Amino acid sequence: MARSSRSYDWGFPRWRSYGGSREAQQVKLCDREGCDEPGDRPAPKAPNSRERWYFCERHAAEYNRNWDYFQGLSAEEAAQREADEKRTNKGYAEANHYGWAGPGDGSRSGDEMRALEVLELEADADFEAVRAAWRRMAKANHPDVKPNDPEAAKRFQAVQTAYDVLKAAEERRQWRPD
Repeated sequence: MARSSRSYDWGFPRWRSYGGSREAQQVKLCDREGCDEPGDRPAPKAPNSRERWYFCERHAAEYNRNWDYFQGLSAEEAAQREADEKRTNKGYAEANHYGWAGPGDGSRSGDEMRALEVLELEADADFEAVRAAWRRMAKANHPDVKPNDPEAAKRFQAVQTAYDVLKAAEERRQWRPD
């Protein structure tokens, strides 16, 4: 029987993805010596270099484990670079997991953890405990109760700010789709 030279790329549905071809694809291999996995994860060769290594996932993880982005920069240069990057990345908010604090289950940001410390609560406190601590501390430090005490006014503002942070976080959790 003769081999058909008919293409299956006509009509609907298409049997291959658009742009798909039958030719062999060139695959760049991992730059790590002796690895034959595809090298599809670029990594810079030096902190300020445009040249890249291309690693497989396993070797990219090994490479990144010891990577120091600020290597060779003074403290002032590192702070300036960080500030420049934060200023130019306007469309991206810092991910919540970068703000996670040590205690707790990782579901609270660093700001929330600091707010819980101000309210003298544990990391796993629920919102009812937050509300009760806020009311207790606000009543104790309110400027009407202690009119001539500037320290009480500062504590009252700190307690109020802590409550606002935790209230906003609770509202975000309630409206987050599961």
